[in-house]
Formats: sequence, structure tokens, C-alpha cells
Amino acid sequence: MTDATPQAAEAVRPSRAMMERDRASASLGLVIERDDPGHAVVSMRVRDDMTNGFHITHGGFVFALADTAFAIACNEDDRVTVAAGADISFLKSTVAGQTLTATAVRRTRSGRSGIYDVTVVDELGDPVAEFRGRSRTTDQTF
Repeated sequence: MTDATPQAAEAVRPSRAMMERDRASASLGLVIERDDPGHAVVSMRVRDDMTNGFHITHGGFVFALADTAFAIACNEDDRVTVAAGADISFLKSTVAGQTLTATAVRRTRSGRSGIYDVTVVDELGDPVAEFRGRSRTTDQTF
């Protein structure tokens, strides 16, 4: 007999299976706060080894955080969806010890293409970066 509760259905979401295999995100200590179709929230505590020569958070780590939230949000069903492209605008620098949170939201999804916006904020809610991701759904399934 299978468990048909909403929790059981949630446990098998494709994005969760994807994240269980995501060694890069695990190495960054990313925490999935929310995982819903078209909407994801992911947080990251900035470590000393994530800072650049100016002692501020390296932009690549901010991008990785936003990109991970985007990946979770756009993998809405059993079809593998990947990034077709992305742009980021850095708005505020941060330092080691701060916690950044990325919130991804689907703007549109049509056919195999989608557009998702991700806002990254610091622990005070101040905007750190704005990211726009363009997704492409493949013929592959999870």
C-alpha cells in the first residue's frame, strides 16, 4: 500500500532528488528553506573561504546561491530542466558571517522555456543581488 498523503508526494519531488545529488551545493552548505513548483528559497552562511581579495563575498558564490534557487524552482515536474542562461546584478557587498537568502519565483513558463527571477537578500532583508534565469526543459525525465 502506498502513502498518498501530501507529505509523501512532496518527498518525491524531482528537485529534491536533484539536490540530493548536488555535491556543489552541499559543499557550500546551502539550506533549502522552501521547495515548491515555481518557487524556492535557499539560504547560505558566508564563510571566510567564500570571500575575495577585498574581504567581501565573491560574486561567484552569490551567483551559485541564486542559481541553485533557480534550479529548484524550475524543476517543477518529472522533466529535467536546465539553465539556458542567466544574468545577475550585484547590488550590495556582504562579508563572512552573514547569511544570504535567495528567493526564486517563476515569471512565465511556456512550452519548454521559462523565466525565473531570484532576489538575494542579507539577514536584514537588504537586497544583495537580482538574478534572472532562463530555463529550458529537456526530453529527459528524473
